[in-house]
Amino acid sequence: MSALKLLALDAEDLAVVSAHVQDAVLKVADVSWRPKERRLVVALNRFVWEGVGAGRKHGFERRRACLHFARVDAVKATRIRPDLPDTVLELLAIRFEETNAPGGTVELLFAGGGTIRLEVECIEAGLADLGAAWSTEKMPAHEG
Repeated sequence: MSALKLLALDAEDLAVVSAHVQDAVLKVADVSWRPKERRLVVALNRFVWEGVGAGRKHGFERRRACLHFARVDAVKATRIRPDLPDTVLELLAIRFEETNAPGGTVELLFAGGGTIRLEVECIEAGLADLGAAWSTEKMPAHEG
């Protein structure tokens, strides 16, 4: 399977990126806020959902990837402790709420209730795989 590279410029595009990073895992230290660049960069290990076929029971994959957001005016984290950089986070979804078109709030929602909230001038985000995939036997599962 080839490396994924996505660009998001509106809420629809961001929903596609969100689907591809669902159940990604990362450490708190993998989140980098660069205020002078107005950019948030997140290194993560994403589950390769697009590689899951019907009836497939094993042989799943994860890939190292970079998720980034540009034109970010402010970042606020809730229930995420920067003083514990090795804490593992599981990214569940990304959502956008428009507040002042085309700007608004992007939220990265994590298992356990953690949130990173970005105030953005507009949606300008990207997701790119950084290297080869590796095998994992477990597929993320959700209750409900």
